[in-house]
Amino acid sequence: MSKTIIVTGGAGFIGSHVTDRLLSAGHAVHVIDDLSTGRESNLSDGAVLHRLDIRSGEAAGLIGEIRPDCLVHLAAQIDVRRSLREPGHDASVNTIGGLNVVEAAVRSGVRQVVFASSAATYGSPTVFPTPEEFAGRPVSPYGISKLSFEHYLNLFRELHGIRVAILRFANVYGPRQTVRGEAGVVANFIRKMMRGESPTVNGDGGQTRDYVFVTDVAEMVGRAVERELDGTFNVSTGRETSVNDLVESLAEINGREAGVVHGPEVAKEDRRSCLDPARAREVAGWEAVVPVGEGLRLTFEAAKDDPDFV
Repeated sequence: MSKTIIVTGGAGFIGSHVTDRLLSAGHAVHVIDDLSTGRESNLSDGAVLHRLDIRSGEAAGLIGEIRPDCLVHLAAQIDVRRSLREPGHDASVNTIGGLNVVEAAVRSGVRQVVFASSAATYGSPTVFPTPEEFAGRPVSPYGISKLSFEHYLNLFRELHGIRVAILRFANVYGPRQTVRGEAGVVANFIRKMMRGESPTVNGDGGQTRDYVFVTDVAEMVGRAVERELDGTFNVSTGRETSVNDLVESLAEINGREAGVVHGPEVAKEDRRSCLDPARAREVAGWEAVVPVGEGLRLTFEAAKDDPDFV
């Protein structure tokens, strides 16, 4: 059944792939994005763009006019380092801005909210792959803002009877990933290699992350919307990839040695991060299908036509 859906942050890296997925299924999609990191060129025909800040009264008013069936809330301040420097700004966007659009959606009679949360809500877990029950001790204002917003949404479920799907994304990578601000490590490495520069690896490169391809993430968001999922789900592969393995794979794709430069370890950086996707598989029938090697190749090829890289 076709739905009317508002996607905040829908012109961004992940958001534009989500928008593509929803449009392909025949849904009516409105995008709220201030284009601070997103790009209008990311959007496919059919998406209606409203260039607005999620903190604004105009954004809240628009939601009241559209009266969506579902709000997919992806817009966020995602720079962990900036959240440490400017925790007030992080809270302004991620908490106050989020409340602005979600409260407007609730007032308009929305049936479901799908929220992009983060592996940052787990802090420094001791169980790998980490299941949803282990969240609760984030180590950055960014992680705190994501976890606190989960609590708001869980309360709104109880108060207003809406369905809430909280999706905790692992390390998402793929085409359209920005190289501005705190770019993902994959985008940074690709840009360096394309310019013939040596990528910098912090520490010994043995630290691991759970890299999940962006179209797999978009598919999970689509299933959350169409099945009106309710609950908290990791969106991840459940597999660890080291930074050294990442560089080696990208160098092979690039066809030349990477010439890695090792910098100092990042203070308090987690050695391992890997999330358990079992609940998403059991409830939504979802699993990541793009292997890291293939995903890196697709990302590298897409970067060749991206003006931010070349």
